[in-house]
Amino acid sequence: MEKPLLHLVFGGEVADPQTNDFVDPDNLDIIGIFPSYEAALNAWRGASQAHVDEAHTKYVIVHMHKMLDPSSAD
Repeated sequence: MEKPLLHLVFGGEVADPQTNDFVDPDNLDIIGIFPSYEAALNAWRGASQAHVDEAHTKYVIVHMHKMLDPSSAD
């Protein structure tokens, strides 16, 4: 069985939509942790589309597997 590559999807209000400077880190919208980039991307799309009219709301995908194992090539 292939090792899952964990990805975290979260978002919230940002000061500037071109940055990742979240205004209120205590109230981030945590969508979840996903076992593949594809699953995370689907969750990110859903969350982003649900907030499309809120210009200062941004969702991101964090590659947790890279943080947990920085020596990994993937």
